[in-house]
Amino acid sequence: MKLIHKTYKLRLSPNKKQSELIAKHFGSTRFIWNYFLAQRKESYLEAKKSLNYYDNSKTLTVLKKDSEFDWLKEINSQSLQASLKDLDTAYGKFFKKQAMFPKFKKKGLSTDSFRCPQGVKIVNNKLQIPKFKPIKVNIHRKIEGKILFATISKTRTDKFFVAITCEVEHKALPKSTKTIGIDLGIKSFAVCSDNTVFENIKTTAKYAQKLKYEQRQLSKKKKKSNNRAKQRKQVTLVHEKIKNIRIDNIHKFTIQIVKNNGVIAIENLNISGMIKNHNLAKAIADTSWGEAVRQLEYKSDWNGRSFVKIDRWFPSSKTCFNCNFINQNLTLKNREWICPCCKSILNRDLNASQNILKQGLKILSGFGTQSELKQKRGQASGCKQSL
Repeated sequence: MKLIHKTYKLRLSPNKKQSELIAKHFGSTRFIWNYFLAQRKESYLEAKKSLNYYDNSKTLTVLKKDSEFDWLKEINSQSLQASLKDLDTAYGKFFKKQAMFPKFKKKGLSTDSFRCPQGVKIVNNKLQIPKFKPIKVNIHRKIEGKILFATISKTRTDKFFVAITCEVEHKALPKSTKTIGIDLGIKSFAVCSDNTVFENIKTTAKYAQKLKYEQRQLSKKKKKSNNRAKQRKQVTLVHEKIKNIRIDNIHKFTIQIVKNNGVIAIENLNISGMIKNHNLAKAIADTSWGEAVRQLEYKSDWNGRSFVKIDRWFPSSKTCFNCNFINQNLTLKNREWICPCCKSILNRDLNASQNILKQGLKILSGFGTQSELKQKRGQASGCKQSL
């Protein structure tokens, strides 16, 4: 049994007073983030001094005693501290060059949320958190393990959710000796080395007409009117449905792959770079390759699978699986090609997935290196010259 952190997302049904208190928590944690982000920037610009979490925490204690900020006493103090820790984490990621510099948060531009680090319980189908009376929650699945913390959020469609993170003893899936290479694409969502094809459901295209209609209705509404706010919600509901269908499809795909295979190899795609191609940006964004890879990675870790990412520069599509010849003239429109060396007829995506698996197995065995890749290119060019 392996200890993992698992999050259960449940729908909340707060009453009017509870909704108002939740809104106060959203606003207060956002205020704390913005206030101390400004303080950190000002301290560095004026005194060249970098503040940390402990400096901000001391200031917060003093701030709450000020009569001007009496309203902060209505808020769970641990949630305010959690906002400070999030800010400190954001600064740490920036200095490690893992993220951009922290930005000020604006009301209504994204999903509102706050975290409760302690005191979270589920009793009689109700959520108990500090400062709140028990809130009704729709428990559609059994919550297992020790509750660590909870995050309360509200979507732009006015739905409340709680994400409860627990420490769980996870029973891994039965072991599998099968291996698989996966080539992610647009025409087909994924083509596997065992010739399994997962179709691209193209959710955005499916709801394009519905989205177009709702957006056209929105454009007709008077700005800052109640009708415009209502119509904006209708547009958001369509986007929400598209997202939910897409995520559900990816969960089904990833659990099938992890359940049936012991070794999983996939390309480490430069998605942010690929999406700059305006001809393919919409189609690439609709596939959510990044989310698929993320899910495969953590589900593989949970279940003791070997998960390996292939270097993005590895020519998986251009390399002949049978003789290792590299076709430098292959373009995106060529779905099939004939190898000039061994005369094999190759399906672009299937061939790529087979090469990804081969390279993944070499990496796991310690033989898949960049020097080997350069050597392979040299052999391929020699083969081409001999034709």
